[in-house]
Amino acid sequence: MCIRDSLSTLSTENIIAYMDQAKVGDLIHNPVFLGIMGALAVISLIMKWRMLLVANLTVVGFAGLMSYTLERGTNIEGGLTNDTLLVFVGVGVLIIGAVIYFLFIKSE
Repeated sequence: MCIRDSLSTLSTENIIAYMDQAKVGDLIHNPVFLGIMGALAVISLIMKWRMLLVANLTVVGFAGLMSYTLERGTNIEGGLTNDTLLVFVGVGVLIIGAVIYFLFIKSE
C-alpha cells in the first residue's frame, strides 16, 4: 500500500497542478535565476566542465521555451496548425539535438 500511495502522487493531475503552482515559465524573468545560471556557465567554461555547461544551457533553454509557450498558449481548437506549438516542438528538438551533440558526439 505504501508504494502505491507514493506512486499516486505521480498522476497527471498532480503533475499539472504542480507545474501551475511552480510557475516554471516565470524562471526566465527572475534575475536571481539568470545570475546563478550565468555564473555557473562562466565557471563551467573556465574549468572546462562540459557536462555542467550543457546541463546549464539545457535548463535555461527549456525555461525560456516554457516561458514563450505559456505566454502565447497552445490551444489547438480548430485544427493542429498552431504556430506556438510548432515552435515549441522545433526548439525542443533543437535543444535536445544540441545536448546529444555536445555530450556524445563532440570530443575535445
